[in-house]
Amino acid sequence: MDGDSFHFLDGGGAMAAAIADFDWSVTPMGPIRHWPAALKVTLSIVLNSAFPKALCWGPGLITFYNDAFVPILGEKHPCLGRPFGAIWTEAWHEIGPISDKALAGQSTYVEDFPLTINRRGTPEKAYFTFCYSPVRDESGQVVGMLDTVMETTGKVHSEHLARLRNRELIHRSQNTLAVLSAMISQTHRHSSSLEEAQVKAQQRLSALSRAQDVLGDRIQGEAELANIVRHALSPFAAEGAGFEVLGPPVRIDGARVTTLSLALHELATNASKYGALSTPEGKVTVEWRLDPEAGREVLTLEWIERGGPPPVPPERTGFGTFLVLRALPQEFGGAASVDYPDEGVRLRLTAPLDRT
Repeated sequence: MDGDSFHFLDGGGAMAAAIADFDWSVTPMGPIRHWPAALKVTLSIVLNSAFPKALCWGPGLITFYNDAFVPILGEKHPCLGRPFGAIWTEAWHEIGPISDKALAGQSTYVEDFPLTINRRGTPEKAYFTFCYSPVRDESGQVVGMLDTVMETTGKVHSEHLARLRNRELIHRSQNTLAVLSAMISQTHRHSSSLEEAQVKAQQRLSALSRAQDVLGDRIQGEAELANIVRHALSPFAAEGAGFEVLGPPVRIDGARVTTLSLALHELATNASKYGALSTPEGKVTVEWRLDPEAGREVLTLEWIERGGPPPVPPERTGFGTFLVLRALPQEFGGAASVDYPDEGVRLRLTAPLDRT
């Protein structure tokens, strides 16, 4: 074969070599020496491009592609010389009509187009920004289609994750504002002086800050329950208080973290003033377990005081009672109860981990 027939493949990389070695006589394309000039010129442009491109020629859309297009194909490569529709048969019901427009002379540009494809043995959802444009010969006749494409799956997933984080941030902010509003109202209502209200407010704001610290920048605002408990109780543990924290790994989402942290702070504050933490012998255990129930995991969390003076039920409903008996079960979608046996205050929260 005349070597001059292959000069249009110069600089085309691995796929140019593959085209030169391919037996085109068994395809509708026929031998390379018979290919029209429009095909050779267009294919030279495709092969020398660093951007992923595929050239689909003739009514059957016989496929050529460059080196940059290989990663998009995955395990479909090599598929040189096959009809474009046969290569992407699983997605042809979506991209076939766009190809028809190109063959009719109409270009189509699409951004972040979702396709379910099978290029690694299993179906996967991927996203592509591409342009299908007609290819014309020297007489102006449409003789094929050029696919210029970039996969944007990673970008789309990143944007989706960013939206999730933004929604979580908005929800967390709204929850924090609601808690702050209740905290300010209850603190002033149940304080005997402005000085007392200022001290209580500062302590509760510190507890709120610790709740945000434990969340940090974790994905979707989740945190380990053990970390939540330890952060909430850290000011009291620093004073030598006896705490025991027991339970399996459990992740809690952001809105629940805030409410639980504040509730634990209120319980510890009361325990240090009137309960188990007001005596050297006193001890507080925070423990939890997971139980299967109707196909769901149910969390049972308990606050157990021992070794302190016999507890006295509060005579009025303050911010702590509001958090423990109203806000906490409402946020967790469960139930909470507080008992006052002689050995010490006992709180129990029962709630499903999911809120479907």
